[in-house]
Amino acid sequence: LKLKGLDPALINEMGKDVYRLEVIAERFSKIGSVSDIKPVILQDAVKQSVAYLENRISDKVRLIFDFPESSAMVQLNESLFSWVIENLTKNAVDAMGGEGIITYSMGEKGRHCFLDISDTGKGVSTSKFNRIFQPGFTTKERGWGLGLSLAKRIVENYHEGKIFVKQSEIGKGTTFRILLRKG
Repeated sequence: LKLKGLDPALINEMGKDVYRLEVIAERFSKIGSVSDIKPVILQDAVKQSVAYLENRISDKVRLIFDFPESSAMVQLNESLFSWVIENLTKNAVDAMGGEGIITYSMGEKGRHCFLDISDTGKGVSTSKFNRIFQPGFTTKERGWGLGLSLAKRIVENYHEGKIFVKQSEIGKGTTFRILLRKG
């Protein structure tokens, strides 16, 4: 591609996309296997997960990181957890119609760390809170309804954490919370 005189920035982005496909293939090969968990600084893992998406989402989406100065350690399989963050971020972008604010905030409660991912999207009615993580449930016209069910499986089965809708208001947005043990 370099010989054909293509823009070096474009070639670089294509390289990142190819690498990303390799990472995705590796992630899905891990589903159902024993998870490779290690201590990780949660805010670093979140920022790295979102960094890839920043150039691939609308300029009308603003990403805000509201993290404390402390560096909380949690036990993660970074590859699988990154997929969860990317999926929640993409869902938020879709819910906002490609325009709005996504806020990532973090804190600690006792022996746990929490990560809240909030958007300014269309919101979800409380009647759907219990079904939202079920396979096949989707609010999208063109969706399989597998993203949130897989996210729940990764958080709860592989990381022994919890993921749930913390709050949602129609027309104002939704906040998902992930709880993870410190470690």
